[in-house]
Amino acid sequence: MSEQDDLDPGARIDLRTDRPHPARVYDYLLGGKDNFAADREAAHKGMQANPDSRIPPRENRLFLRRAVRFLAEQGIDQFLDIGTGIPSAPNVHHVAQAINARARIVYVDNDPIVLAHARALLTSHPDGKTDYIDADLRDVDTILGSKTLSDTLDLDRPVGLLLMAILHFIGDEHHPGDIVDRLLAALPAGSYLALSHLTGDFRPEAWEHVTEVYRRQGVTMKVRSKEQIGQFFTGLEMVEPGLQILPAWRPDLGEATDQPPPSDGQVSVYGAVARKP
Repeated sequence: MSEQDDLDPGARIDLRTDRPHPARVYDYLLGGKDNFAADREAAHKGMQANPDSRIPPRENRLFLRRAVRFLAEQGIDQFLDIGTGIPSAPNVHHVAQAINARARIVYVDNDPIVLAHARALLTSHPDGKTDYIDADLRDVDTILGSKTLSDTLDLDRPVGLLLMAILHFIGDEHHPGDIVDRLLAALPAGSYLALSHLTGDFRPEAWEHVTEVYRRQGVTMKVRSKEQIGQFFTGLEMVEPGLQILPAWRPDLGEATDQPPPSDGQVSVYGAVARKP
């Protein structure tokens, strides 16, 4: 499925089950079963600090689907989804290929369990294509230099870059703004960035406690303000309604529900979509 398929299938993979991984913690918070004791422990401690910790992952998945639907309706038929996490249907290719069966998607993550599930579950429509790169967001050169990327996506045509709930796991010392800029620089005009990010704007003390819990578990978490998150979109043309708490971003593109949306504080995640001019 990717250059990782050249690895010895019998080789022993270190899952590092003794420490939490964001993709597996996220899976647990969504009600998944592909996680370990360390992931569950981190999640439970996070929920003690913020009892609404299950709400941001759920709203983020809903935002992802709306954003991909929007982009596909704008004619985007190529997607680079970095930090994809453990597959939880509907995934990016389900949404995009429902609108354009020829859509092509490259998923990127750095957890062996995610890789295993991607190989098994991220099956494309026969007219399109999906593939997977085993890489860390911070290693931009590996992502952009991957043969899987160049074989699957045409970087001379617009691409939808998806950075969903991943940049808050990148500390300032790793210069997340530069990472976003380098990725966008490799994409042509007409490409889009869809991004979501945790914020402490509404419940700063609760999120300070959550980030400290994760820090003690060896996981970096950096919640940022709306202004700081907005800087990731510098130089881009923001799509209406701009940077919003997730349920407020084009709710008409989602499934109808009788349930009232959660409060801004319960969600504590901003999201937006913007176009590269």
